[in-house]
Amino acid sequence: MRTLEDLPTPAVLIDLDILARNIANMQQHARAAGVKLRPHAKTHKSPEVGRMQIAAGASGLTLAKTSEAEVFAAHGFEDIFLGYPIYGADKARRLLALADRVRLAVGVDSVEGARSLGDVFHAAGRRLDVRLKIDSGFRRVGVLPEEAVAMARRIAELPGLRLAGIFTHAGHGYGGPTPADAARTGAEEGRIVVEAAEAVRAAGLPVEDVSLGSTPTARGGMVVAGVTECRPGSYVYNDRSQVALGSAALGDCAMTVLATVVSVPARDRAVIDAGSKTLSTDPMRPNVDGNGLVVGTASRVARASEEHGVIAVAEGDAFRVGQRVRILPNHTCAVSNLHDRLVAVRSGVVEGEIRVAARGCVQ
Repeated sequence: MRTLEDLPTPAVLIDLDILARNIANMQQHARAAGVKLRPHAKTHKSPEVGRMQIAAGASGLTLAKTSEAEVFAAHGFEDIFLGYPIYGADKARRLLALADRVRLAVGVDSVEGARSLGDVFHAAGRRLDVRLKIDSGFRRVGVLPEEAVAMARRIAELPGLRLAGIFTHAGHGYGGPTPADAARTGAEEGRIVVEAAEAVRAAGLPVEDVSLGSTPTARGGMVVAGVTECRPGSYVYNDRSQVALGSAALGDCAMTVLATVVSVPARDRAVIDAGSKTLSTDPMRPNVDGNGLVVGTASRVARASEEHGVIAVAEGDAFRVGQRVRILPNHTCAVSNLHDRLVAVRSGVVEGEIRVAARGCVQ
């Protein structure tokens, strides 16, 4: 039996009991709201975790990149939505091959991008399901709601494609300082995407899927009448940002980073063997505040270089060289993508590993 003391550091730990509880809780929220749950697997990039989500009742998975979909398809997943504006004939040919193995849909928000996919599918005598991305306020990708009908018409006219739905992502939900702010953003996200879908339907075009979601806005968005699907991701592990946003409590955080204090050069400063290559450089949301929280203390990792994490020692805290600490990272998605394997633990005992099979899949 291996315990945490047996592990070399740094090591990314996943508490299996918390993980299972997070999966079950979000699935229950979706079930109660009467919507499909299609988790965004970019958080974990792991077939093992994806299988847990499907077993709990998820309708399929959301991914971002073609290479991620190829990995999950190779591991037997059968229903994948790529919520990303994929462009180009090369990727379209890869999608065509994927469509032989899985039920596939892809996000689009431009005629140029949609055509680059449709041309390949049309030449093969096939059609690809696409969903039109709506900008519900994040100002990243997607068409404005008032442009939805015009863009939907143009995409529906392209050969090789079938307009299957409307989707959005209210990433600005990460900017609200309270759970009430996130709930309001989720409700507005739902209103915008449902109204866009209704307008497209009124123009004579079918819309099957009306999809939204991020972890902070999921519960507020999925209960809006007319929404059919929700796509949160970070909930599966949770992180320091989700705690700060009120989307999770500390006890809901399945991922922590086990690290060793390697230097205490001053009373107000300690250094651990986990830097940006372990914790990532992603900022905390909604307010930037270092690179992680030292669990069980008031101290935080104030800054990180590649191999060093510098703890700002809070009043009343003290650290010693050789001490092991656990760090709650700012953003689990970024941490997952830095590691080939995560350590699966239960009650302080190592039970195995979780492979991050789609790590580095960015194409």
